[in-house]
Amino acid sequence: MGTSDRPVSEPTQGATSGRALLLATFTAAIILSAALLFMVQPMFTKLVLPRFGGAPAVWSVAIVFFQTALLAGYAYAHWLTRYASGRLSVALHLVVMLAAVFALPPAIASGWERPPAGTEPLWLIALFAFLYAASNIGSFLALVSYPTLVEPFVRLGDQAWFWSAGFCLLLVLLIACGVLLWRSPDTASVADDVTSAPPTSKDLAFWVALAAVPAGLLVAVTAHISTDVAAVPMLWVLPLALYLLTYVIAFARRPVIPHWLVVALQPPSVVALVAVIIFDPLKTIISILAVHLAVFFVNALMCHGELARRRPPARYLTVFYVCISAGGVIGGVATGLIAPHVFNWLAEYPLLIALAVLCRPGLVLPVDRSRRYMLFGGIAAGVGVLLVCVVYPVAVDAIPYNWAVGTLLAAAVLLWRPPLPFAAVIAFVLLVNHTIVEQVGAMSVRSFFGVSKVVETADGQFRLLQHGTTLHGGQRIREPNGELAAIDPPEPLLYYWDGSAIAQAFEAVRARVDGPVRFAVIGLGAGALACRAAPHDTVHYYEIDPAIVRIARDPYLFSFLWVCRPAVPIILGDARLTLVDASDGSYDLIVVDAFSSDAIPIHLLTREAMALYLKKLTPRGMVVMHVSNRHLELASVVAGIAAANGRVTLVSDEAELDEAANPYKFVGTVAAVARDEQDFGALAHSRDWMLEPPDPNQWVWTDDYCNIVGAVIRKFNE
Repeated sequence: MGTSDRPVSEPTQGATSGRALLLATFTAAIILSAALLFMVQPMFTKLVLPRFGGAPAVWSVAIVFFQTALLAGYAYAHWLTRYASGRLSVALHLVVMLAAVFALPPAIASGWERPPAGTEPLWLIALFAFLYAASNIGSFLALVSYPTLVEPFVRLGDQAWFWSAGFCLLLVLLIACGVLLWRSPDTASVADDVTSAPPTSKDLAFWVALAAVPAGLLVAVTAHISTDVAAVPMLWVLPLALYLLTYVIAFARRPVIPHWLVVALQPPSVVALVAVIIFDPLKTIISILAVHLAVFFVNALMCHGELARRRPPARYLTVFYVCISAGGVIGGVATGLIAPHVFNWLAEYPLLIALAVLCRPGLVLPVDRSRRYMLFGGIAAGVGVLLVCVVYPVAVDAIPYNWAVGTLLAAAVLLWRPPLPFAAVIAFVLLVNHTIVEQVGAMSVRSFFGVSKVVETADGQFRLLQHGTTLHGGQRIREPNGELAAIDPPEPLLYYWDGSAIAQAFEAVRARVDGPVRFAVIGLGAGALACRAAPHDTVHYYEIDPAIVRIARDPYLFSFLWVCRPAVPIILGDARLTLVDASDGSYDLIVVDAFSSDAIPIHLLTREAMALYLKKLTPRGMVVMHVSNRHLELASVVAGIAAANGRVTLVSDEAELDEAANPYKFVGTVAAVARDEQDFGALAHSRDWMLEPPDPNQWVWTDDYCNIVGAVIRKFNE
């Protein structure tokens, strides 16, 4: 057959086949690269958690770093496509990828063991920059799979190696893409509408703002929900996955949720969230999480829908995406790094909710002058009320207050169409609620590790230390008759009262030692356990938060340390790192009570952590772990890590105490670990303590593995 006789369709079929192969290879590379980043993000963060005592703020800083890295990635891609030819860009990118291979597997390098006090966010960002050498872009699918399929079943060390293997596979795919692209003929780009007007500075500002608000909300809502459960990827990933999903929906050719519906749903959802925050009708963690995450999803989808609606022509898309990325960095930095130094409470969360309302379409001032004056007058009046409440705090009766809040929320529903008055009402209600709920004379201190508050009860009898929503210290300051309470020594309260499980453990150890007791306490609180020490006992505290140390040492707030042990050593830093410096066999008793709010530092509940505690104990010493938690069952976790170290566990979660007749004295869940039952002393014969055998169906928690989902389910089934 001659050349002239060949079918005309043959070259077309070959070209089509080549394009199909190129498309399939590029698609596989994109999916894999996407999966790698959004698996490495929670994996990296989990690696560094132990350096910060499991603080929820670690994830906030991680989000800021990854958003900044994404902005750098957009700038790199923009430069590569604009200033490098197709084949040159392939060569340059392959060189970058090959260099990243030398950073595998992801791990924390030597020299990054302990963060310096006071510079935790900057230290953390620098560490992430070191770890990020082998990262790319991310995907929703991989992010969702991490807490559900990876974390519960794959140990952290194995995750790093699997991720490294995936990265090498990605490199192979990128080489294949480069070869196919190199062999394909260079083609001219599709012509764009050259007559379209370039974006104005106003357009750029809108794009940045519409991206910054949901990015800030992502950090704020993640910090809010992880404070009361645990700083673990499961709770980090949920908001971030929803955040990415809103991008997928908003920028789809045919969104599964139309934008007009999202705009209509935002006002009632915001009002519902405000009602949940103020009236607190929900008690289970599942329902609380559902409300906060659902409203976050609606707000983020509304903002991203507005971004998609304002998307420019194709020739300006690189500028558009750079603005979106810059907005994400601005929102993350403002919420994760700046807000903790500006506010002494989580004020950024309600403020961002109000800002999300302002992102609704139709943000303009009223045309009518009288309506404009009414709006400005109402805002000025609201600001005045806020200032009065801040300067002159007053106690308000709950019933009329609730009616007033309900009336304002009903008014907000009527004002939902114009964004400015609706946002003003929402912000006013949330901010006034904080100033009124914040008791007169309350003191709030915010650090990298959370918000601590010192408050007095309405009857003036007790002063309490709160971290998040949980009490971590308390002292009686007045008797019921109004007289000043005795402080020599102060009466232990909360879970430390005479006869409590922790008090029984102290008595059992003292009876066995029959002499001066050497004990360490991980978690300072208000310092109440210092008053359990006899004159010749040795007491050491291990505390990670400098703000808590200042509060506990202030005799005008709490007098436990001042009266009982004014010169007690307090070792500042994460206990897993600082306890290593103690001499082996130096303690008869170690008490672990280091939970912040109801969030748990996972690394203090692992097999390796228990091995460290036992190493620092005398042969017949005892570890006592306070594991009371509203959302997680942890006693079986302690039994598992104890059995893995050849020890037995007793658990006490009941006591003869009428909590109604003994205010601020609680029955908690306490686990005691020792070599054998004889070393428990009197605890082994007490009806308040029961032997807790390890559950053969549970994997032992280690530094590489934990299962928060299982702990939540067990608590739910109790």
